[in-house]
Amino acid sequence: MDEDLYSLIARGEKALADGETLVALMHFERAAALRNIPVVRSAFGYCIAKERQQYQKALALCREALTEEPADPRHYYHLGRIYLLTRQKTQAIAAFRRGLKLQRYQPIIDELRRLGVRKPPVFSSLPRDHVLNKSFGKLLTRFGTR
Repeated sequence: MDEDLYSLIARGEKALADGETLVALMHFERAAALRNIPVVRSAFGYCIAKERQQYQKALALCREALTEEPADPRHYYHLGRIYLLTRQKTQAIAAFRRGLKLQRYQPIIDELRRLGVRKPPVFSSLPRDHVLNKSFGKLLTRFGTR
């Protein structure tokens, strides 16, 4: 039974790495039916968020996994990706950073690189979302001076 469980987890993680979330969803769903362990719960949470748009359930599953295994960066990775799906970039970055504090986890590093780093505002005395910062930032970027 454990051999089946771990092969399902391995196949699910490979499918996730390949970007095949529907296939991963099937593997993690079957694994959850065998034994509902934290690694299955968080990966399954991401899959249902991506494929079924069940964001609240997905967040709850990831948080449960984090409660049981707070030192596993995979849970923070899945939680961050769910936040990205819900367009909560600030929370996603915070989750990714918490995961990196625990351990160097390459998928988190890749995701943070993909998100990129923001340049400082043109006028530091004004808020980032002020119309002058937005306008001059776009203008300077267009001219290639930023």
